[in-house]
Amino acid sequence: MRQQRWFRIAVLAVALFLVNVVARLVIRFSIDDADSGTQGLASIIMFAVIAVVLGVLTFIRAQREKPGVWLPDIGFGALGGMALTVLVGPFVSGHGPFANGAGDFFAQVWLYSGCAIAGTVVGYWIAVMLGRDYRSKALKAYTEARKVRPRRVVGR
Repeated sequence: MRQQRWFRIAVLAVALFLVNVVARLVIRFSIDDADSGTQGLASIIMFAVIAVVLGVLTFIRAQREKPGVWLPDIGFGALGGMALTVLVGPFVSGHGPFANGAGDFFAQVWLYSGCAIAGTVVGYWIAVMLGRDYRSKALKAYTEARKVRPRRVVGR
């Protein structure tokens, strides 16, 4: 079951949703309603944690697999996490998804999307920059293999 593709996507979506649930519970039980600055800071920390989780996961997966394999997994996992966060997450706080209006709902969607994309891109860029991505490793192995072969003698 763990080897199936949907399982990895579902685990990522649930993990990202749990980051949101923890942030919402911290905001709900430890911060007064009047202190919106602290609520904003907690939300920023939550989005930063989501970006870091996706960046680290991308960095690890980019070393082992081609982007065509890991990118859909991470993309759909982040999309599932976002759907859970914006549709189910507000119920943890005791509100509905559209309790603060459609503008707040879509602002959260755009902010989540931006952080998810930024985290994924930064994780991949770091892997590429360090030469640890799948393609860099394949090119290095090809170069090493070409160096080991003896030179072909051309007969005239």
